[in-house]
Amino acid sequence: MSETKPQGNKNEQVGTVVSTKMAKTIIIEVTRRVQHPLYKRIINKRKKFYAHDEEGKAKMGDVVRIIECRPLSKLKRWQLKEIVREAVQVTTDLSAIGIAAAREMRVSNKKGKK
Repeated sequence: MSETKPQGNKNEQVGTVVSTKMAKTIIIEVTRRVQHPLYKRIINKRKKFYAHDEEGKAKMGDVVRIIECRPLSKLKRWQLKEIVREAVQVTTDLSAIGIAAAREMRVSNKKGKK
């Protein structure tokens, strides 16, 4: 009696995360190469998808796999399945090269004016 319905094959897309500014939502850009119908030249077509990222694991530049799901909002119809490849996160330590951070500079300038 406790049979589970077999879930059909859901559409999957692989793309790059272009925005993580919203809460629990990421924007993925999927690029595909298609032949132009008249000129037969290969062109790149891009499409952006809004996907649900419950745990906020995806970062800008990551290559991710998303799967189709029920509508979660006006634009979200996809869900993050996995992170295929993480992007290289570049951080600059300004103090290592002798430059004070902008916030520290403002504080020190205010103290000097007194």
